[in-house]
Amino acid sequence: MQPITLFWHRRDLRLHDNAGLYHALKSGGPVLPLFIFDTHILDDLEEKKDARVEFIHDHLMEIQEQLRELGSSLLVRHGKPEEVFPRLLEEFEVKAVYTNRDYEPYARERDKMVADLLQERDIPFHAFKDHVIFEEKEVLTGEEKPYTVFSPYKRKWFARLKEDRTTMVNAEGEEVEVSAYLRRYPTEEHFDAFWKREPFDLPSLEDIGFARAGIPFPPREVPRKRIKNYGKTRNFPGIEGGTSRLGVHFRFGTISIREKARRARGLSDAYLNELIWRDFYAQILANYPHVVNEPFRAKYSFIPWRDDEEQFQAWCEGRTGYPIVDAGMRQLNQTGYMHNRVRMITASFLTKHLLIDWRKGEAYFAKKLLDYELASNNGGWQWAAGSGTDAAPYFRVFNPYSQREKFDKDYSYVKEWVPEFDTDDYPDPIVEHKFARERCLETYKEALAKADEAGVS
Repeated sequence: MQPITLFWHRRDLRLHDNAGLYHALKSGGPVLPLFIFDTHILDDLEEKKDARVEFIHDHLMEIQEQLRELGSSLLVRHGKPEEVFPRLLEEFEVKAVYTNRDYEPYARERDKMVADLLQERDIPFHAFKDHVIFEEKEVLTGEEKPYTVFSPYKRKWFARLKEDRTTMVNAEGEEVEVSAYLRRYPTEEHFDAFWKREPFDLPSLEDIGFARAGIPFPPREVPRKRIKNYGKTRNFPGIEGGTSRLGVHFRFGTISIREKARRARGLSDAYLNELIWRDFYAQILANYPHVVNEPFRAKYSFIPWRDDEEQFQAWCEGRTGYPIVDAGMRQLNQTGYMHNRVRMITASFLTKHLLIDWRKGEAYFAKKLLDYELASNNGGWQWAAGSGTDAAPYFRVFNPYSQREKFDKDYSYVKEWVPEFDTDDYPDPIVEHKFARERCLETYKEALAKADEAGVS
């Protein structure tokens, strides 16, 4: 039996500029790429027409075709990783496993379990940074602690970027100097190290218990002009092409974060800022995993959230009587996407106007968003609720009317998603704005005072 190296794809569904794959191919091969449809994750998905599973499957088929042209194959398995790997070790003589790191709590448990299993058989497990520019211990304060406020984190992020320089060949074939943290990994130079063999059969969506959702996915490439104008257009949901819509591609690694950061530098500070926020929330999750289930700032656990299921369902379905909120929720439900500005408005409305627990809203977004990432979703919701790092102060309550006036002045976004707006069929507001704002301020003020009395910060 020929000894092989496994490269385990997870959130890096591409062959180009892939750090872990590059190191696997350079290790001497032959390399067999692997993907596992993890039933720990899939079994928790309520909707069996989940577009994210379809997206993954489509890109696995694309990778398979690329490997087929190279005389190699992708291996796809379905099950629990801790059960799949022992079977793989019986089927193949595995000399090493390479992968890229994932920073979510479940992923870390999974990887430790697999690494321990391999170690028992003296098989090394190598993991690399690929999903972010900087990991949780790479951008630290002068006291070697994680940043919990974005602005100083951003300044240090840029300082770190300048510390190490290297050269790389750009798309035009020219050698240019770049930050070592934005380097490109030239995997194509080592494609000969893929295991040469007949392609394995890939399971269909139906084989793993899912079906096509029929939601169109945004393209992987966007016009340069769109990124250049991002700072001017990003806040206006009615502008077609006002944002990049690349979130789902970052989520599943069908594009390289390093490549997009290189292109954004000097082209759009506003767009690069969004990528830095992504790193910021990833390091918050990695350093403070309690945020998954609890507020980052413990005193916000004193807030007595309202358990109003009827109002929560109205929010979920876009029936609140607030046009900008309803437009956002309907866009989410129909497309798996919601404009970034509207995400803030809808999250603020749920937590501040309705006083419904941010965790319920976060879970609903997790179920619906194509580009759902635990770190960013959690960070955004805690920001809206006031309970997170660098959060909006509790007394900042978005006014849905003025937000619509400012960012959708001609109602183009509202009319696209709420066709019955301004007719008798459109519902009255489920809560009056002034009343909701005053209730929110009073509730938060009392809860935080109790937290102070209890010595909780």
